[in-house]
Amino acid sequence: MAKFVLIGSGLAGGLLATYLARRGHQVDLFERRADPREGNIVGGRSINLALSTRGIYALEQIGLAEEVLQHAIPMPGRMIHEKSGELHFSPYDVDPKKCINSIGRAALNTTVIEAALRYANVRVHFNHRCTEVDLEEAVAYFAMSGVEAAESAATSPAITARGDAVIGVDGAFSAVRQSMQRKVDNFQYNESYLAHGYKELTIPPAPDGSWRMEKNALHIWPRKSFMMIALPNPDGSFTCTLFWEFEGPRSFSTTKSDEEVYRFFQEEFPDAVPLMPALLEDYRENPTGSLVTIRCAPWYYKDKVALVGDAAHAVVPFYGQGMNAAFEDCVVLDDCLNEFGDNREHGFAEYFARRKENADALADLAVRNFIEMRDKTASRVFRAKKKVDHFLEAALPGIYLPLYTMVTFTRIPYAKAARRARVQDRIVYAAALAILVAVAIVAWASSP
Repeated sequence: MAKFVLIGSGLAGGLLATYLARRGHQVDLFERRADPREGNIVGGRSINLALSTRGIYALEQIGLAEEVLQHAIPMPGRMIHEKSGELHFSPYDVDPKKCINSIGRAALNTTVIEAALRYANVRVHFNHRCTEVDLEEAVAYFAMSGVEAAESAATSPAITARGDAVIGVDGAFSAVRQSMQRKVDNFQYNESYLAHGYKELTIPPAPDGSWRMEKNALHIWPRKSFMMIALPNPDGSFTCTLFWEFEGPRSFSTTKSDEEVYRFFQEEFPDAVPLMPALLEDYRENPTGSLVTIRCAPWYYKDKVALVGDAAHAVVPFYGQGMNAAFEDCVVLDDCLNEFGDNREHGFAEYFARRKENADALADLAVRNFIEMRDKTASRVFRAKKKVDHFLEAALPGIYLPLYTMVTFTRIPYAKAARRARVQDRIVYAAALAILVAVAIVAWASSP
């Protein structure tokens, strides 16, 4: 059995530690933040998670799915909020039982860490910030962070962790990946930012603890070039996220004062404003986050280092697949390491080969879905197309699957789903055109 040093005890880090530990590997898990089980959660950056089939499957393999879903709220569709206050519910799938599940990041993070710690061969170290990785020796170097940093700055030597392999599960701005960027010849790296940022806001529960809007739906206020969404929480609140341009005549940069903020929300989201008593406070105090897509290659170095989740392939959140894809990484990496046994480099290489194309496909899908959510969901044409999708799915079971269904409710690889959807669209459009031509011919032939 090998010793793995995992950098990052977020969602995928805790899950991967559990996968490796159940195979008998020794795992040292390091995290720059404080222990989330002690309530040390930084507010203002928590785009709620949408757990779906891929993520549920990953949790099922280690017996966590049922426990996690007890704290989730099922959302079988989108609730579209027009400026007029009119509401439209759009189901995600023809099967009403298929839903995505709203779950808070903190609760899920705690669950996966506690699952990992059930194994005696797992140790977790909080307040350890990775500063460098020696790729050849599989050694990670750390500085203390948080309160412990101030207490130990003058006396503590540099902290090191040595393993047979180091795995970076430390997010979009991964220290492990940065070491690879500096030291691996021809390492490919690209990051691209949307012109939009995001800000977290809150709709609190009603006085009796109930939800102030439909509980079982992902709420969207589509406004062409920007939008707001809201996901339900078990305590009766909704976590809202405003996605808006950084710059422009109406944007984060030009809307500063309380009066300007209130006027903007009153004009664009009039039905939400009465539900948000802390709107101005949330807007002032919560940071404005960036939305980045990261692509890199390779995701491994020899048999010594590998990358998982956002460290390898950060995507924007508009398909609700970031966490699900990271969990799927854990499943595939575990399969590959088990399949190739002692040849860890071959296992890392196979993991990269299986996942890279799919991660790139998801990145493209996520950006496109932003346009769909903010611009098209309010359109009658869009809603009509969704009805056609559901009709064809019901009429041709197993043959026709809408793209959203393939991505969210199956484990079909992302790239294969995207290719299949393009073929289906061409067939449907060709069939529709043939019908229109036939109708036109019949009308012409029957005319006097």
